[in-house]
Amino acid sequence: MPLVYKLDVLPALKEKGYSTYRIRKDKLFSESTVQKLRIKKPVSWENLEMICRLLECQPGEVIEYVPDDKS
Repeated sequence: MPLVYKLDVLPALKEKGYSTYRIRKDKLFSESTVQKLRIKKPVSWENLEMICRLLECQPGEVIEYVPDDKS
């Protein structure tokens, strides 16, 4: 997977006051999205946008492109 997370999203959200309990209670992300973030799987553009909004950052601060060595 050439796009990887540069930071651990859930702990970063927790530092901003968004615990997984609050994320669920406020319906910021679905349970499946929380699980994807937990295991560092890709999420939708809409979820990436919400991550950036909550963390007050740009997408490049959350993800980066790492080329595959298969070429």
